[in-house]
Amino acid sequence: MSTPHSPQPPVYCHKCKQIIEQRIITALGQTWHPGHFACKDCEQPITDATFNIQDNEPVCTDCFVKNYSGTCFGCKQPIMERTIKAMEQSWHEECFLCNGPCKKPLAGTSFYERDGQPYCRVDYEQLFAIRCAGCDQPIIDNAIVALKAKWHRSCFKCKKCGTPITASTFAVEENQPMCKDCSG
Repeated sequence: MSTPHSPQPPVYCHKCKQIIEQRIITALGQTWHPGHFACKDCEQPITDATFNIQDNEPVCTDCFVKNYSGTCFGCKQPIMERTIKAMEQSWHEECFLCNGPCKKPLAGTSFYERDGQPYCRVDYEQLFAIRCAGCDQPIIDNAIVALKAKWHRSCFKCKKCGTPITASTFAVEENQPMCKDCSG
């Protein structure tokens, strides 16, 4: 004895609320007549396999670029995927790079800003940090200020014997520090 098949419940279109009897589009957890699956902005049917979503409604690629996507500060092209927000700008992840010589990606890392451009720590220090009067390398922590210059603590030493000068008074010869023993 066979049991009769129970009829399938009707499927309704999300847009017009009418029963869909032929081809069905299923997207965004809803069902649609093919002509009703349309861009929420321009109202043209979406026929591409890929589309964008805004306010849980479909948006065609053209309208998404025109109305919703940001423009990458780095390459000036529309951002269609993950956006990096940094320095009050939007960036493609692959365009948010150190502006220094290394050009390393900076997404997800700490960075320094100078004149509206991002820099990694190493390039920032090499390009912009104050240089030590003793070794000419960047000073990134505490410095000694003496003789109209800044010095690493370890670089502020007697020009004759090389002993670090830690006293508050010292002698000067040819604009270089000298310890009391060498100056006497």
